Order: sequence, then C-alpha cells, then structure tokens
Amino acid sequence: MAEMLPSPCISICQINPQSGMCVGCYRSRAEIASWPRMTADEQSVLLAELRQRRNDTTGIKRRETRRSRKQK
Repeated sequence: MAEMLPSPCISICQINPQSGMCVGCYRSRAEIASWPRMTADEQSVLLAELRQRRNDTTGIKRRETRRSRKQK
C-alpha cells in the first residue's frame, strides 16, 4: 500500500453554513469523509486545491520554502 499523506485537519472543525467548507482545513464534508480512502496522488491534488481555497478565502498565501525555491 502506498504511503498516505497526513490529514490537512488542524483541529478547528467547524463547517461554514454558507460555503459548506470547514473553517479550519477548507474541506467539504464529503472530502473529509473520503480522505482515508483517497490515494496519495488524489490527496496531493486535494491539498493543492485546499491551498487555493485558503488563498481565495483569506488572501493568505503559503510561504515559499527552500525546497520549492530549489526546484525553480
């Protein structure tokens, strides 16, 4: 079995009634429920979507890491 990625949950588990997304991790209820059954590739895709949702919602972008600077 492939190695699974850690859950994006940050233990702030509240669903926003307007968006239907968790205010902590920005996942929908369906995404939260399906996380354990996703492949590592599917989880990676969802994590990228969650970063974009967070940015769209809050304007906060993920900081650039040393690793990502080396890949450019």
